Amino acid sequence: MTIAQEHEVTGFLKAVGQKLINGEGKEILLRGVGFGSWMLPEGYMWMFPNEGDRPRRIERMVTDLVGEEKAEQFWQIYYERYTSEDDIKQIAADGYNSVRIPINSRFLIIEGDTEAIQYHEQHLLMIDKAIEWCREHRLYAILDLHGAPGGQTGTNIDDSENDQPELFISERNKQITIELWQMLAKRYKDEWIVAGYDLLNEPLPNWFSAYNDQIMPLYRDITKAIREVDDRHMIILEGAHWATDWSIFDHKFDDNVMLQFHKYWNNPDTESIQVYLDKRAEWNVPIYMGEGGENNKEWYAGAFRLFEDHDISWNFWTWKKMGKDNSPCSVNIPSGWQLLIDYLEGGSKPDEATAERILWEYLHNISFAECVYHPEVTLSLFRRPTARIPAIFYGYKGEGLSYQVQGRSRSSVGFRVQDGVDIRFVESSREIASFEHSKGEPWKADERMYVQLAVEDWASYEFTVANNSEASLYFIDLCISTPNDSAAIAVSLDGETIGSIELADNIWETKRVHDPVKLAAGLHRIELKATSNSIGIQWLEVIPA
Repeated sequence: MTIAQEHEVTGFLKAVGQKLINGEGKEILLRGVGFGSWMLPEGYMWMFPNEGDRPRRIERMVTDLVGEEKAEQFWQIYYERYTSEDDIKQIAADGYNSVRIPINSRFLIIEGDTEAIQYHEQHLLMIDKAIEWCREHRLYAILDLHGAPGGQTGTNIDDSENDQPELFISERNKQITIELWQMLAKRYKDEWIVAGYDLLNEPLPNWFSAYNDQIMPLYRDITKAIREVDDRHMIILEGAHWATDWSIFDHKFDDNVMLQFHKYWNNPDTESIQVYLDKRAEWNVPIYMGEGGENNKEWYAGAFRLFEDHDISWNFWTWKKMGKDNSPCSVNIPSGWQLLIDYLEGGSKPDEATAERILWEYLHNISFAECVYHPEVTLSLFRRPTARIPAIFYGYKGEGLSYQVQGRSRSSVGFRVQDGVDIRFVESSREIASFEHSKGEPWKADERMYVQLAVEDWASYEFTVANNSEASLYFIDLCISTPNDSAAIAVSLDGETIGSIELADNIWETKRVHDPVKLAAGLHRIELKATSNSIGIQWLEVIPA
């Protein structure tokens, strides 16, 4: 736990105007990670094809391979290991202040024909334990109903049985959802470490938009049931279509509300979130980017600074998955894992002994101690040394604060229009992909995307030195070029000029500001200004000396 967390994470969190206020009355931005695939296993995080894309299909596979008794043992171990105190301790040590806990209703509700709802007490105790760990290590916990009864999306991400949003088709499913939330609120009404209740994850993609008019009435009914037993916890509402469509938010119905959007793969610029900024002002509530990630470190360095500069709380998706380096934790792929993938795709069935060996090796690999840890992901999210910052991701606070340009361009490149980039800054030969909720090709920055500064133009970049950082001396490296015979760029740090760099060639070169600089923990600002002729900047890095 850092000193900042000790002062930030304290007391019930509350929405006051457009700010989040902690128990001491201080403003706070949530900066957290999500526990994807824990209580709601997602097949893509297991590298599985569509035939194993959701919990019920993965469960069926495990039972088919090793039988019911061993399958029960498998899932008990899985839930205990996939997210443990070791994970939460590391998240706190990394400087995050919150986690989002996705819950599958099937994880909590015992399925049966009885009218009265029965709950898995042992599974509720797992949530209790996670909340206890969060309190111990000072991380606010958001409870997120990721898979509602019947399914709120009709897709794999909510464990839908029939690929239909049966939450909105069945009144019984709605009632179960309301009762489930009232049960959770009654159970955790005195837990200040619980930041709020995220009522429904990503309800109704566009192809089920005929049901959109049911979302807000259900939100109101759930909130009413929660308020009957709990008047202190914040209510968190997500828009339709993967939480991106906020047109459903007609009017504010509670005094302690935060609105949530998700952001994947599209432009990290103000224009892309302007609709959310407008709704924040209209409702006078805080807003939350509750899921974003599944991309690369360059995109993280841009998108999460975008949220910071606009005072938006954020949550990275996801903490852990298999065989990838774009999440902080990567599960090592068990030997023979391809046999399971082949089986799901219609191939031959592994014998029981082979399947058990593969699955139990997976259980061994999912604990934090056995994962490959990628600290560079967190460095990019917080823009800490040695994260590389693409030059196109200068600050998002507007002209005169984050950049200054003298001229205007004739054509648009479709990127950072409202931030001023299209007035001259960015040269690019392509558009960046628009939003799609799929695990597709990540956003990429390349040498065709760079900041072009004319004389007296400048751009600024903020970064953070961690509170627990031991290093104090740092170098600043720039990748720069000039279309002219020569050019120069001045480098300022926290308002003071620390050096300049001269160029004589029209090639991309990595140049270092000569002397190392001493940096204390906290936020810092680099300003780059063209002082003679036009100069291009591709990226910058702050590196411990």
